[in-house]
Amino acid sequence: MPRRHIRVSGAPEAPLRAALTALRTELGVPESFPPEVLAEAERSTKAPVLPSYDATDLPLFTIDPPASIDLDQAMHLSRQGTGYRVRYAIADVAAFVVPGRAVDTEAHRRVTTLYFPDEKIPLHPPVLSEGAASLLPGQIRPAALWTIDLDADGRTLAVDVRRALVRSRAKLDYAGVQKQIDSRTAEEPLALLKEIGELRKALEVDRGGISLNVPEQEIIDRDHTYELTFRAPLPADGWNAQISLLTGMAAADLMIANGTGVLRTLPAAPDGAVGRLRRTAHALHIDWPHHVSYAQLVRSLDPHRPRHAAFLQECTTLLRGAGYTPFRDGQLPDITTHAAVAAPYAHCTAPLRRLVDRYASELCLAAAAGEEPPEWVLASLDVLRKEMADGARRAGAVERGCVDIVEAALLKDRVGEVFDGCVVDVEERQPSVGTVQLESPAIIGRIEGGGAALPLGERLRVRLTRADPAPDAQDAQGSQGSQAKVRFAPA
Repeated sequence: MPRRHIRVSGAPEAPLRAALTALRTELGVPESFPPEVLAEAERSTKAPVLPSYDATDLPLFTIDPPASIDLDQAMHLSRQGTGYRVRYAIADVAAFVVPGRAVDTEAHRRVTTLYFPDEKIPLHPPVLSEGAASLLPGQIRPAALWTIDLDADGRTLAVDVRRALVRSRAKLDYAGVQKQIDSRTAEEPLALLKEIGELRKALEVDRGGISLNVPEQEIIDRDHTYELTFRAPLPADGWNAQISLLTGMAAADLMIANGTGVLRTLPAAPDGAVGRLRRTAHALHIDWPHHVSYAQLVRSLDPHRPRHAAFLQECTTLLRGAGYTPFRDGQLPDITTHAAVAAPYAHCTAPLRRLVDRYASELCLAAAAGEEPPEWVLASLDVLRKEMADGARRAGAVERGCVDIVEAALLKDRVGEVFDGCVVDVEERQPSVGTVQLESPAIIGRIEGGGAALPLGERLRVRLTRADPAPDAQDAQGSQGSQAKVRFAPA
């Protein structure tokens, strides 16, 4: 499920770069890889553990942003009788990483790739994640190759996964895919992406699931000032995501049937979180009648409209209770489903960027082959839960810190101005302090009422009192770190 995406176009100016660098230091984000990790990764590219099954004749293709070269997934779609066959190749990181050795130990320290507006901090050394393990076009690579047969309505009929040698034929991007499909020039393996994607979306609606079409928030530098825009996802983004969701659901079912696995779970959102989201909708003039469910509302929104785009960004807050739930020996956990997917679900399609996916792949490969999972996988299941939770907290702190910094950069020359907003949250023990959602630009900030209780859920005029992306002494000494860089007071 998507997180909030933020990108700064062009080269960030010095204060913004300095603030992002300070955030990385504050959060203890690892920058460079130790020499022994780089050396081991380089050696592993020359002697990977390769499978015997050769599927290089399968004309796979990848769909990613144009600049991406850490390519986790490649697909091929075809008709199968009255239904469909999905072939989905996932990079086989285990072919290069030896459990307990330097690269593996470093991956357990990093847990996930971290994305900042100005750079990314990868999970694995680039020689692997952007080279030998990446499903780059024209290169023979080891992969976990999924074969998922669907009926005419897109429902899963049969699932298989095995190790295979694969070779992608083409590196496609979302805009190019959308253009080919819209112009009806796409060949069948690509044209079927829309057909299968729409069928899977219909099934998602039937089971009560919801996919967030979260726009990318972009801060554009125009004449030394910042402007906030949103890039709405294309339909092709959603169709591609449905193939990944299909595979994650198949992986969960496979592990549950085998009695050992690790699921991505999410309980239903608490009433308080939904209430806060309703207040955000109110602030953005989005009509949300009480008889309309959250899922129905989200499906009615147009991510091309700035207020709808801002609301979809805030909808990601309902995903923050998600976690990783391991189980073994047939003892299923109390919660096996993901509330947003409305079905059991697992992360297994991004092993270059997320540690848990390598373990999920191994568990699925063993289940499909009727074999016991590797001992190194079983031995790590319990510790993996904590590591992924810690990694998620750090990723969340990165996300929040980046939002604070780029929004402060956007408003840094507007201190003293008055804006229309709505109080969407108030601190229980200090009702004069809370959170305000602006109508325009679509920004959330801390508001301090000067002793007077804030009117929760009400619109009011607010004055910007602080917008400084740079760290200061208060940030360095306070417990909140880089938070509250944007602050308001009632006007």
